[in-house]
Amino acid sequence: MAKSYKEIMNDITTFIFDVDGVLTDGSVFVTNEGEMLRTMNIKDGYAMKAAVDSGYNVCIISGGSNEGVRVRLRNLGITDIHLGTPDKVKTFKEYTDVNNIKPEQVLYMGDDIPDYYVMQLVGLPTSPQDASPEIKGISTYISHKNGGKGAVRDVIEQVMKVQGKWMESFDGKLD
Repeated sequence: MAKSYKEIMNDITTFIFDVDGVLTDGSVFVTNEGEMLRTMNIKDGYAMKAAVDSGYNVCIISGGSNEGVRVRLRNLGITDIHLGTPDKVKTFKEYTDVNNIKPEQVLYMGDDIPDYYVMQLVGLPTSPQDASPEIKGISTYISHKNGGKGAVRDVIEQVMKVQGKWMESFDGKLD
């Protein structure tokens, strides 16, 4: 019998997220100068920082290459940030090999076709509620939240709660 997503969460040590459509709602505000601005959910950021502070690996693999995104993620303590990635499968394999991470220990959240093949390699493929039908079709867990609206917080919080680390990670700290 196949494991439930909650059972799989016990084995997760690593979170990998796409950016556009997962950490953002997929919208881009384009300035007169051509700069593309995105918004990110503060609760998603809080959960990613809690995961980093609790010893989880948090990695970003995105085809986009906005440097503002890199600055935001670094400020959360995330060091494994792969932007402008044309081949997510190759980046995933290199990242897991270098860090000695087994694919079954990885939760990956993606939302669209560029995430499809890498999501088939991980232990827990997940997606936001508003992901493309193809991605939802291969996701073991589909968040009840949309991309950029708390989907990342949803999966991190669930994993940390299953592993008994959610409230433990805060220890009275406010960031």
